[in-house]
Amino acid sequence: MSEQNAIAEIRKTVILNAPIEKVWKAVSTSEGIAGWWMPNTFEPIVGKEFILHAGQFGDSPCKVIEIQPLKRVRFDWGKDWQLTFELKQIEESKIEFTLIHSGWDESKKTEFGQPHSNIREIMDGGWEGIVKNQLVKYVEA
Repeated sequence: MSEQNAIAEIRKTVILNAPIEKVWKAVSTSEGIAGWWMPNTFEPIVGKEFILHAGQFGDSPCKVIEIQPLKRVRFDWGKDWQLTFELKQIEESKIEFTLIHSGWDESKKTEFGQPHSNIREIMDGGWEGIVKNQLVKYVEA
């Protein structure tokens, strides 16, 4: 990705009132990720390929590139994107969760032929609700 075409990554941070083990399960297991985001075939193994079942948008191929237990999950998503889930323990049952969606490029289009710049705006709004509503409800239930 060339510097002049780079578009800022999406970052969403929220404080979760739950033990770190519970938050970790929510972001590092297939069942957990499906509980607040979308169905998938994820396994927390570096190098493992998996699928995100994105409903009307079809299946997205992904590949796990980093697992740091209780700290970070990172994977490639589709042909250009990277998704990172970061956990930071603040207090015993207060976890700072940050989602980072990177790989945006002004000169690229998604697999569906849409410019990254258009989709980034849509995704930014989507992640806002997913992280700050769905993830919170799932983890704090």
